Amino acid sequence: MKKKFLIIITFCSFIGNAQQVDSLLTAYNDKTVPYISVEELSENYDQFTILDTRKKAEYEVSHLPNAIWVGEQLTKKDLKLIPTEKPIVVYCTVGIRSEDFGAQLLKKGFDNVFNLYGSICSWKDAGYSIIDSDGNETEKVHVFSKEWAKYLKTGEKVF
Repeated sequence: MKKKFLIIITFCSFIGNAQQVDSLLTAYNDKTVPYISVEELSENYDQFTILDTRKKAEYEVSHLPNAIWVGEQLTKKDLKLIPTEKPIVVYCTVGIRSEDFGAQLLKKGFDNVFNLYGSICSWKDAGYSIIDSDGNETEKVHVFSKEWAKYLKTGEKVF
């Protein structure tokens, strides 16, 4: 009985967090970049170019495997470095800065760009691995600020 109760609490917690993320993204994003779920990305991971649109210090704490750090603003240098043969997935902490970056890519003529729904927080909460700057799996997630920390339910929060 205790095991079933724990599973129900965990599931309800996950649903509650998803609703929080929904509210946040609805409030801040214009949906200019289509979303991709963490599940869909994980199932087809090698078919995408993954771009981390956070600050360098955030990326160094942890990031999605094989993610390319590009920062928060699209530069001419980025345009030359971003592979174009695969669809692109952008992410940040929760999905707000990444939408801005993705919108910049779309304006520059990229046509196959997706924003990771809930970004690194949802990725980690779904149980997928993240790595540190040495390429080792880690539990640490830079959550940008104490305000955004509430969107990460698993792992070790770093500010």
